[in-house]
Formats: sequence, structure tokens, C-alpha cells
Amino acid sequence: MHLLRGAVRTYAWGSRTAIAEFTGAPSPAPHPEAELWFGAHPGDPAWLQTDHGEQSLLDALRADPDGELGPVVRGRFGDTLPFLLKVLAADEPLSLQAHPSTEQAVEGFAREEQMGIPVSAPTRNYRDRSHKPEILVAVSHFEALAGFQPAARAAELMRALAPEVLEPFINLLSGESDADGLRALFTTWITCPQPYLDSLVPAVIDGAINYVRSGEKEFAAESRTVLELGERYPGDAGVLASMLLNRVTLEPGDAIYLPAGNLHAYLQGIGVEVMANSDNVLRGGLTPKHVDVAELLRVLDFSPANNVVVRPESHRDGAELVYDTPAPEFAVSVLNVDGARLGHEIDAPTGHDGPQILLCTEGAATLHAKTGAVLLERGAAAWVAADDGPIRLDAREPTRLFRVTVGI
Repeated sequence: MHLLRGAVRTYAWGSRTAIAEFTGAPSPAPHPEAELWFGAHPGDPAWLQTDHGEQSLLDALRADPDGELGPVVRGRFGDTLPFLLKVLAADEPLSLQAHPSTEQAVEGFAREEQMGIPVSAPTRNYRDRSHKPEILVAVSHFEALAGFQPAARAAELMRALAPEVLEPFINLLSGESDADGLRALFTTWITCPQPYLDSLVPAVIDGAINYVRSGEKEFAAESRTVLELGERYPGDAGVLASMLLNRVTLEPGDAIYLPAGNLHAYLQGIGVEVMANSDNVLRGGLTPKHVDVAELLRVLDFSPANNVVVRPESHRDGAELVYDTPAPEFAVSVLNVDGARLGHEIDAPTGHDGPQILLCTEGAATLHAKTGAVLLERGAAAWVAADDGPIRLDAREPTRLFRVTVGI
């Protein structure tokens, strides 16, 4: 078991204070810090803190895959860590995006390889052959857009904001199934000529301003999102598309699970994000980066997410709260040590055949494994190799640890 130093990723939408304060680094940071990666992604692996200095987690896996990953995980996923853990800090909205299924990723990767598009090219859609399911658990108040809402609800919102200019588009939602209507309207907007968007988007923004000023409550959050996105991305079809999506508010501990084809955008907040170890993203707007409209439409699931999963099904095993997801690459849980558990060594539930990463988001605890012990304080993470468990922990103050393992 070793302490694990995460890799900080700087993007314009990040925060100069959130990750710095979370890890105890000087704040504000010189650049917006958006993500803190704890994993073995080739693009930015985390670093093991060993008695002989730092070692890349990626190099450690290559040197001893059986000891680090274990034979069960190697048999399922090869010699790679199948999940990636991130701390995400969004001060500004991220791009509107979706991720492919495994079948779509395999086909898309092969197609782009045959076309000779370099994996590092900005126009490349598929950088690997994997799907990218993900779960985000809020650490702070968190705002997001996630999944298409029912067509009738989207129509109500559009009529509340700008009925005159949007009525022709509302008609596209009528007389069709929800999925067909949403597909027709989204496709119309994302393929609109830019001069038309340059007049339509400001008209919708004006409607949102009037709605907010009216003091009405029902669509207040959606209206403010239109205003915020319109200010940052004037003339972007993603501003219109936001009206078709569920507007989600998460409080600490709440979570959303995003399967393949789910159109989403994180808007603001701090969260722990766990995903399959993939870099496949199809963008749909709110970004200066490459948007492949045809490929995005091919992977999107337009079925309404009538009940956006804000609190995924979970179960408790002693001090551990487990978030149940269908992803085979990862399993996510939270260990809460408080009350009568303080000051006593506690056995973390077993049953995990493979490595683990533990991240402390509150308090501090000493972790014990076969090879030794480490003190894990807020903002710090630990790597536990497959052959180094099980884990015992001892906390003297209320402590919360995220635990990520390979899915069952």
C-alpha cells in the first residue's frame, strides 16, 4: 500500500481554489485546476509514493501486473487498470457530450484507424476501443444537465421562455414518440446554419431574461442555465439543446450514473467522478473543440430519462455505503467512520478481487494492509495492490473515504 499523488489537469472551466484547498496546496492556484486524476491512464498517471521515491502507477502495473492487479482482474481486463478516479472541480460549464457503447467504440476506433486519423488528432473521436460509463458523486452542491427530458416537459419550458420564436420547433415534438420528436428537434438545432442560430439564440435568451424577472419558479433553474450558457457560448446550438435536457441539482452524497448515449454537461460544483479508463467523448456543443454531428447523432440515446437517477440504488455494509451500478469496470462506495466507530480499528468489507484506490474527502484515518500502514488525510489517496488487502482503518475524527474497486 502506498500514498498516491494525483495528476492535476488544468482546463479553462476549472477552479483556482477548489482542488488546491482540497489537497492543502497553496490557494489560489496559478491556473484553473479542473481535475485531479488518480489512476493509470497513459495520458496522466498518478504517482506512488515509495521508500525509493515516486513511481508512476502505470510503470508499477507494467512491472508486476499479477501482484498489482491480481489474476482475476487480469483475466477480465488484461494488464490495465480498468477504472479512472477523478476529483472534478467545475467553476464553469463543461461541454455538452456523450460517450459511446462498447460496440460503437470498437467500430469507431477501427474505422478511424483505417482512415489514418492519428489518435492524437483533434478531429479524432475514438482514442480507444472502450465504452465510458461513469458515475459522479457530489462532494459539494453540484449542478448538471443529464439525459433528455420528456418531450411534453421540454415543450412547456420552451413555451414559457419564447413561445413566438420557438413554436415551429415545439411542433416537431408533436405527433411523434418522445424519442423521435426529441431526435428531430435536436438534429434540427445542431445542424442549423450559423446565421440562423445567431438570431434564434439571442431571442431565446431574451425570453429567459423575462422569465427570471417575472419571478416564476417552475423553470427558474432552466432559465438561468440558458442565460449562463448563452453568455459564455453566444450563438451555440448547445444553448438551445439545454432546454431538452433534465436540469439536475445534487447535494453532497447524491450521484448520477451516466450510461452510453446519455447527453450531459456538468455545470458547476465539486464531485468525485469514476469511469471506465477511456477517453472517448462525442461533443455536442458548448465548446470550441471538434464536434462531429453525424457521429454524435449515431451514438445518442434520445429516450427520455424520466427519472434521472440522482441517488443511485445503494446498499450499506457496516460503515460502507455502496453505489450500485451495472459497470463491470468499477464499483464505488463510501466508508463513513463516526460515532461509536471512532477510535477503533474497523475491518473494511472484503469481497473485492483486485486493486483498490481510497480517497479521503473528510477527516483522516490510518489504513492498515499486509505490507504496512499509511495516514490518509483530506485530499489524499492510497493505492492498495490486489495482493495487499484486506484493509483495516482507524479514525479519531469523523472521516469519509471513497473506495473504488473493480466491479463484480
